[in-house]
Formats: sequence, structure tokens, C-alpha cells
Amino acid sequence: MKPSIAVLTRPLPLPTVPVGQGELQYRTYEGDPSVFEGAQVLIATAVDPVRAELIAQMPDSVRLIANIGVGYDNIDLEAAKARGIAVTNTPVVTEDTADLTFALLLAACRQLSVNERFLRAGQWSTRQPMAAMGTRVHGQTLGIIGFGEIGQAVARRARGFNMTVLYHGPRAKPEAAEALGAEFCADLDQLLARSDVVTLHCPLTEQTCGLLGREALAKMKAGAVLVNTGRGDLVDDGALIEALRSGHLAAAGLDVFQGEPDFNADYLSLDNVTLTPHIGSATAACRQHMGATALANVIAFFQGQPLPSRVA
Repeated sequence: MKPSIAVLTRPLPLPTVPVGQGELQYRTYEGDPSVFEGAQVLIATAVDPVRAELIAQMPDSVRLIANIGVGYDNIDLEAAKARGIAVTNTPVVTEDTADLTFALLLAACRQLSVNERFLRAGQWSTRQPMAAMGTRVHGQTLGIIGFGEIGQAVARRARGFNMTVLYHGPRAKPEAAEALGAEFCADLDQLLARSDVVTLHCPLTEQTCGLLGREALAKMKAGAVLVNTGRGDLVDDGALIEALRSGHLAAAGLDVFQGEPDFNADYLSLDNVTLTPHIGSATAACRQHMGATALANVIAFFQGQPLPSRVA
């Protein structure tokens, strides 16, 4: 019986699991395609690109790419399909990502980052009571772009702040909207013009890449706030930096960036932006759940069972 082998795109603390008559063996891809010899599975993370060039180097024995992440824009799905390779994801990050989204929303609106730096630097005094004035959150209008599981989880949190919730996507979702008291905006420009805070939760596709560029940002309310825990390429970083510098936007809370882990260093010079290093799912419980979900797909694959979270 041939061994059960999974290749990792980076070293990961995955547990040993029984597969067939033995245990799943792990190898790590570090640029040498020979590591795929005899392997049946590639386990990738959402920040590791699995492009057509890499897929072309895989032998025919590889029949599954198990992605650790809810998004899978890092994988060339067409190339995988052409090779007969299934793709799975780990759609278990909803609540943790929604928590971080609201944390960034609050931090950006209330200018927590600059005020904390102000206090730490010993600048707080009777003459200088704060570094920056914040923006009210409760009772404001929240525009959600992408009303999937995460977008809806953010809407649930917004209800606790008595916010008016608008949402935009390719289609209306009347049942979810009724349950959450949300209003559908078929026109993105209308949502941008009406929202005090805009948050991004749509998948990264050819249609959504660069969704918020210079023209779209200009259509947002003066003094509005932008939050992005989706994908960095949904926003033109240069255009956003201009909007923050000019004061057209009051603040931003960002967990994702174009070209990450590299990012536009001009963000570091802005006091009105809160930055985190793509930590939407970074709780111990969530990361463990993601790993377990990826392995559940791998085990199902080796057992010839339906894949629990197949996306392609």
C-alpha cells in the first residue's frame, strides 16, 4: 500500500492523523518540486500562492489542494480543475473575523491607536487632554460590502450599537436582511454615499479587485471610516492613503493590504489608521478549528468520502 503523503506550503503544526493502515506523512515544499513525488495532497494556507506554474509541477498523484482559509483566491482554480484536482477551504472563521472587524471599526472611529501612542509617549497633560477626537459609532449608518456569513455576523454586532445597516452584493438576500434589519443597496455608489462606516467582506475576484479605488473612495461621505478585513486587493492602497491624508476620510482600520506581508509604508505616517497584520482568524480556538477542518477534508479524501468543504 502506498504511503499517504501531504505536502505543506510552509511548516505547520498539524497533528499526526491515522490514514488507512498508517499515518499521514508531511513534507514541506521549499521550491524543489521533487518533494511532490508520491504525494496525494497539497495543504496550503490562504497567504501562500498556488499558481498554475506550481500546479503544473505536481505529479498526477496529487488530487487535492486543502486550503487553510475561508478565501481561496490564492489558488488558480482553473489550473487545478484542468488537472482534476479538487480544492477545499475552511469556512470556520466567521465569528472571529467579525470580532476583529468590529474591533477595528471601534478603534478607527474612536482613534484608539493615536491616543494610546499619545499616552505612552507621556504627552497627556491638562493642557493636552488627547491626541485626536473620535467619531461616534452608535446610531450611525454601516455599509457592508459582501453580505455572506462574515458580513451578516458584522451586521449582528452592529445591531447592538443601534446602527442602520446597508449592504451591497451581487444579489439581495431578503431573509437574512429581514432577520438583521438590513437594507439592500443594488447600487454600490448609493451605499458609499449613505454610509458613515464602510466595511469590506466580499471575495476577491476579477470583478472586485480594486473595487474601492480613487473614484469610489471619493463617493464616500466626507468624514467616513473604512474597515477592511477581507482582502488587500479590494482597495487601492495609494488612493486610500490620499483620502486619509486629505481628510476626506476620517479614519481606516485595516487588517489586509496589497502585496502583503509587504505593504505601503506611507500608512505608518498616518495617525488616523489602525493597522493589524492579517489576524482576522488569529485566535487559538479558530486556528485549531481551521487546521482540524483542513484535516477533515484530507481524511475524507483518503477514505473516498465526500469532501466536507469542497469549493472546486
